[in-house]
Amino acid sequence: MASLLKILMKSEEWVMVLPPWGRLYHWQSPDIHQVRIPWSDFFDLESLNKNIPVMEYEDFIAGSASVIAPMLLKNTSARSVMLDRAENLLHDHYGGKEYWDTRRSMVFARHLRAVGDEFRSKYLNSTNEADRIPDEEDWTKLKVELGSSLGGPYLAVHLRRKDFIWGHREDVPSLEGAVKKIRSLMKTHRLDKVFVATDAVRKEYEELKRLLPEMVRFEPTWEELELYKDGGVAIIDQWVCAHARFFIGTSVSTFSFRIHEEREILGLDPKTTYNRFCGDLERECEQPTHWKVVY
Repeated sequence: MASLLKILMKSEEWVMVLPPWGRLYHWQSPDIHQVRIPWSDFFDLESLNKNIPVMEYEDFIAGSASVIAPMLLKNTSARSVMLDRAENLLHDHYGGKEYWDTRRSMVFARHLRAVGDEFRSKYLNSTNEADRIPDEEDWTKLKVELGSSLGGPYLAVHLRRKDFIWGHREDVPSLEGAVKKIRSLMKTHRLDKVFVATDAVRKEYEELKRLLPEMVRFEPTWEELELYKDGGVAIIDQWVCAHARFFIGTSVSTFSFRIHEEREILGLDPKTTYNRFCGDLERECEQPTHWKVVY
């Protein structure tokens, strides 16, 4: 949508109205109010505005005539525009400069990054200074070379379960297979800590904990869950995974894709980023190739 807006802005002034977040499939915590969540709960709007002009939906509907009028003066044929299922509007140049400018502008909200950083420091002996990771708030000033960042002294894992077990069964290992791969990576990279992000159900999680007792996971209190929502907890998981010395994710998972991108932005080596679990019966386990970042 940002790519589309940039094209429109070459001719007229446009502003993207950010629709509030509603309950997503992955947000399954019961009894938590997870509707009409503003973007500022999850992302840094100041960073987004450095790429394209945006505004919250609540601000849009409450805006006075003097605020809205400049947006409508030249757009005389319409009062507003909504594009349903915007994911169908593919990028003209996926992975190009415009794509990455938009992606880099999508900085997670400061309070969620702070929670992730505190968790890293407390449980994973990881800080930006020690991990040689740039600590720059303004994405427009963040210039890094791939491989220049070291990452924290831990392995990060995204192990997708639930519907992937039957929807992508050829790509998803058993819990025993996943643990075998995790232990192999820990030995190879001399890491004794492993952070796990997973949507496994309680029974599977307990089995995973039995097989891998040293695993670390961000488990929010009820108060934290109510404050951050499932979406915020997912961001914290992604943030911790993005800072690891080595990451392994799940094939064709959007959650893993976003971690890949975040690690590129932070300057982690692609060899430590683009790795995936393989199915137990998968003979040729092709690993994902990395995208070229164009700043």
